[in-house]
Amino acid sequence: MDFTRKICVVTGTRAEYGLLRNLVSLINDCKETSLQLVVTGTHLVEEFGFTINHIIEDGFYVNKKIEMLLANDSTVSVTKSMGLALLGFSDAFDELKPDIIILLGDRYEMLAAASAALIAGIPVAHIHGGEVTEGAIDDSIRHSITKMSYLHFASTEEYRKRIIQLGEEPERVFNVGAPGLDNIDKLELLSVNELSKSMKCELSKPYAVVTYHPVTLPYRSNLEAIDELMKALKEFSEMQFIITYPNADTYGRQIIDKLKEFSRDNENIILVNSLGQLRYLSAIKNAEFVLGNSSSGIIEVPSFGIPTINIGDRQKGRIYAESVIHCDDNHKSIIRACNIALSSKFKAIAGQVKNPYKQENTSSRIFNYILNTEINRINRKAFFNIDFDELDLENKCK
Repeated sequence: MDFTRKICVVTGTRAEYGLLRNLVSLINDCKETSLQLVVTGTHLVEEFGFTINHIIEDGFYVNKKIEMLLANDSTVSVTKSMGLALLGFSDAFDELKPDIIILLGDRYEMLAAASAALIAGIPVAHIHGGEVTEGAIDDSIRHSITKMSYLHFASTEEYRKRIIQLGEEPERVFNVGAPGLDNIDKLELLSVNELSKSMKCELSKPYAVVTYHPVTLPYRSNLEAIDELMKALKEFSEMQFIITYPNADTYGRQIIDKLKEFSRDNENIILVNSLGQLRYLSAIKNAEFVLGNSSSGIIEVPSFGIPTINIGDRQKGRIYAESVIHCDDNHKSIIRACNIALSSKFKAIAGQVKNPYKQENTSSRIFNYILNTEINRINRKAFFNIDFDELDLENKCK
């Protein structure tokens, strides 16, 4: 290759950056590529830990910072934040002129980035497309980003097929596994004592890790659901609970206010705005179980051989390992699931599972595909039609 390929990576949350970190490092260290980092979202907000510092501490240069989060997280404010993000990305991409942009997942920040890239004629490589989460607007956002992207990196074969079902040409859709699982193999995780010192707290009891994000397509109030979760946690006073802040989704700050009050009133609750990737994975490694409605419980936690308790419908539709226990978002169902997770029988099951998202060298394979893809006419793509004559589809409109 006789030129340096400018690869732009966009990140808007602590969790997303953790999943991308190995790929970012590969791009940064390669002589044939020039890394461009665009940082936005909660990375730039003190309330959520100002996690841009984690990126800088990792030795990466941040090319552009896009301030876009408003202080309020109502539906109107989130929509306005998307508008600010779109303005910021349009300016950033015009100045940086990347050859390709890497986006991961399904958040509204990424939808704004994909939209700006589409209009600018810059190809997008999308990671974790084709997945289904019926309890969140993320589902629609994810599929929308797929249609604005050229290269697709799915985490399972089923998800690869779904991307093709959306009309993407098979030769541009790759089943590579989940890149975040590379961290489990590469990072030297902390012991319980090291984790305690790093968090400046005493982990003296068996503990669980809890992350509960707003459900953006709920059948009940998010505040009712978080009340039910806290009511369940009170039944396990012999344990400690490390609770991380939710995403900056609609009404997420209301959940944070509830959690702050809960942690003040209960000594066994450790509330943190951000653990960062090393501490988060270290906390999981030594936990009794992971509880909440985060995708991490479905995708990453099974690799540690411990139980996941998945609450409600936010992750409904995802492929999951046998170590995942599903429960409703009421306290009785959550308590029942916690007792199952703590049982020796279920712990033995969790310790033997195979993670369906695990493949070898995922980040390296993504990087090699991106590095070696011809991009001269990359934005000109044809819609891939499925042969419906080969499908047994009943006509519902007779």
